[in-house]
Amino acid sequence: MTVAHPPATDPVQAEVLARVPGRLLIGGVWRDAEDGRRFPVEDPSTGTVLREAADASPADGRAALDAAAAAQTAWAATPPRERSDILRRAFDAVTERAEEFALLMTLEMGKPLAESRAEVAYGAEFLRWFSEEAVRISGGYQVAPNGATRLLTMKQPVGPCLLITPWNFPLAMGTRKIGPAVAAGCTMVVKPAPQTPLTMLALAEVLTEAGLPEGVLNVVTTTSAAEVTGPLIADPRLRKLSFTGSTAVGRALIRQSADTVLRVSMELGGNDPFLVFEDADLDAAVNGALLAKMRNMGEACTAANRFIVHASLAEEFSRRLAARMASLTVGRGTEPDVQVGPLIDAAARTKVDTLVQDAVARGARLLTGGQRLREQGHFYAPTVLADVPAGARVLTEEIFGPVAPITTFTEEAEALRLADDTDTGLVAYVFTRDLSRALRVCEKLETGMVGVNQGLVSNPAAPFGGVRSSGLGREGGAQGIDEYLETKYVGIQP
Repeated sequence: MTVAHPPATDPVQAEVLARVPGRLLIGGVWRDAEDGRRFPVEDPSTGTVLREAADASPADGRAALDAAAAAQTAWAATPPRERSDILRRAFDAVTERAEEFALLMTLEMGKPLAESRAEVAYGAEFLRWFSEEAVRISGGYQVAPNGATRLLTMKQPVGPCLLITPWNFPLAMGTRKIGPAVAAGCTMVVKPAPQTPLTMLALAEVLTEAGLPEGVLNVVTTTSAAEVTGPLIADPRLRKLSFTGSTAVGRALIRQSADTVLRVSMELGGNDPFLVFEDADLDAAVNGALLAKMRNMGEACTAANRFIVHASLAEEFSRRLAARMASLTVGRGTEPDVQVGPLIDAAARTKVDTLVQDAVARGARLLTGGQRLREQGHFYAPTVLADVPAGARVLTEEIFGPVAPITTFTEEAEALRLADDTDTGLVAYVFTRDLSRALRVCEKLETGMVGVNQGLVSNPAAPFGGVRSSGLGREGGAQGIDEYLETKYVGIQP
């Protein structure tokens, strides 16, 4: 494993950071927090402060909802083509500024520049996809079965939305929510994660420059999430809540949403299985494993969390995966050739290390990694664990880090039982050359998504989401805009 070392302060980085508006966006105006509070945004590679952002109070949150509610009626009446054109201009602008957005994400979140560039392309695509969906919102017309009336259905915007985005994909998780909300005709209050607020602020600036009217998009950055969002969720003017984050927080938000019967979309945690059957292409399986595990340093809800490998392949699969993981270069994401960045903070690194040490103490074999790297920054070595026993916490908890625990099976039924031995159900990965088995396994797995012979499933044109404790609703695809639309039925006497 190679460990890169951070450079001195770069003037290009300083310029990109300086251009980001560090204020709140409320009613089309960039403004300071009511009480003037600010909070530092840190570089997880070094622990140094990149810059500060406004720290919104509950009063700022109310002002943002006031602006969204005031803008809703006019925005809902805006022609679909105008909403479409705004999103398309935003797509073009994000694409033109791809390097700036990539650098910004790498600085505040830590992922290597190559991954940040991929996220820019992925995130921008939601703006283009939903620009095309905006003009395709449709209803229906039919004759009632008895012939006496006509049944008309129409789709209308649900109304003001609260969108809460996570730190791990600060651009794509924003565009995946903002894109359909704009396309549907909904106004928004967006609360980004305090670890990575700068990317969202830069995106908001792009959207306003693309022609989004005042009050349609409001952004409140804050370190007091519950105090700011709680009153908004309880406010009857808010009609929709979309959240991406942990299952524990998602459950709490669903409970809060019950009093006002909010429409909710929840993209929550995962404990995603990676199944390798005895007939799998081993080279493809290892390549897929590396992608499914190490994208975003493993800090993704779609990251493979449990590798369930047929006993006949387990030793060779483990050896190859360990060799590949050990060869990765770890360092600050802005450095050339770095493939693995830091974890988001010290708590994340401590959790990962605790899970690894628990597995080893229970008898798992450490094939590579298993230790913290460097005093400065939150780095952890890419790690492979073989022969992980059933009681290890690393198999039951979402790791959110660069750790691959491997267990074995001998029969298909056993593989399915192990895969579904969790209360979550976001995504599963299946490697086999048997088409009948692939279809059979995909139908039986209790997950919202399955990747067959591939380690990446996310696609703006596909519905993203899970079952059970992994969430409610879908983002992306033709289904994504429906989360922001109400269906109204009208009976007409001819």
